[in-house]
Amino acid sequence: MIGADVTRRLLLRSGSVLDVESGTAHAADVVLEGQRIVEVGVGLDGDDAVECDGGLLVPGFIDCHTHLCITQTRIDPFGLPRSVRPLSAIPVLRTLLGLGVTTVRDAWGADAGVRMAVEKGWIDGPQVLLSLRQVGTTGGIGDLWAPRTGPVDFFEDPSLPDPIFNGADGARAVVRRMIRAGADWIKVTATGSMAIGKGLADLELTEEEMSALVDEAQRRGGRRVMVHAHGARAAELAARAGAGSIEHGTYLDEDAVQAMAASGTWYVPTLSVTQSDPTAVPAGAAEAHRESVRLAIAAGVDIAMGTDNPVRPHTEVLWELKHLAAAGLGDAGALRAATIGAARLLGLADDRGEIAVGKRADLVLLEGTELDCAALDSRIRRVFHNGVEVGR
Repeated sequence: MIGADVTRRLLLRSGSVLDVESGTAHAADVVLEGQRIVEVGVGLDGDDAVECDGGLLVPGFIDCHTHLCITQTRIDPFGLPRSVRPLSAIPVLRTLLGLGVTTVRDAWGADAGVRMAVEKGWIDGPQVLLSLRQVGTTGGIGDLWAPRTGPVDFFEDPSLPDPIFNGADGARAVVRRMIRAGADWIKVTATGSMAIGKGLADLELTEEEMSALVDEAQRRGGRRVMVHAHGARAAELAARAGAGSIEHGTYLDEDAVQAMAASGTWYVPTLSVTQSDPTAVPAGAAEAHRESVRLAIAAGVDIAMGTDNPVRPHTEVLWELKHLAAAGLGDAGALRAATIGAARLLGLADDRGEIAVGKRADLVLLEGTELDCAALDSRIRRVFHNGVEVGR
């Protein structure tokens, strides 16, 4: 029919396809049509073809804990124009997409305009899920009060609301502020920070405050809470309240991982924080972090990939997989954590995370068919996002 909108079938031919559930690869073709995978099998055809011979097709990677906008604003948070923060995300988003990261959950710093710019196609990048700010109590790591200045907000931006609260009622109010401004997830800080090197075993929220955060988020469209927690007691408190995920979890213990397993709370270890440069963190943190992962695996806690990559270049995003593999997941487990596992945590497994008919056409073609995660960034041949090849 003249003028009909005909979608062409793109055939990814003669490669191997990773089954992320089983951790095995098998020879297969994949056909993309529009934004979806429409066929997976042998001897398929299409209107156009990409030769994948000698390569491994894996699902697009998902980073459940990144920071798209705060690298540049940390240089001079007071002196830079407000527009620098969202504009600084543009090269980060392009870098991540070129490395096969097709979905991200921003763990604070990006606002709803960044997500919209990607959705509208104004800038190239992975799909973005937002938390806006990391909420916390007075005196917590998100409270920027100082004796010389009093209360300080580096952003002073209505699109990134006030993150400080106290009490259960305050917890509900801060969730409502974040959701009003467009948050998909609620990020809360329950301990001190590795960046400042103190308060890692602190417990910055009460049980009532944590429970109120989780309940209010759930009441507002089934949203969930991601909890920054280095220490075991904060992780245990969050898990018992029903938190969606524990971020970092550097110093977990048996009670914490058992609580996480019982409640179905996911673990996003962000091992890059301690493993990429062990000299930059407190003594013993790197080994304690690996032990936390081993405890979580033994307890049956689900693990998803996240990098927490605000300072180190985002070009290192795929290092997280080699750290996960070395900490006990193995290569197949690390790839699972970065694909279908991460998709499950984010509530997106019906749409992505594996190479299957009907799923979103987010795929990465790797050189060679081995699962080795040691140098994934050097093996990337092609990236497809929403069925379209991404320039690298």
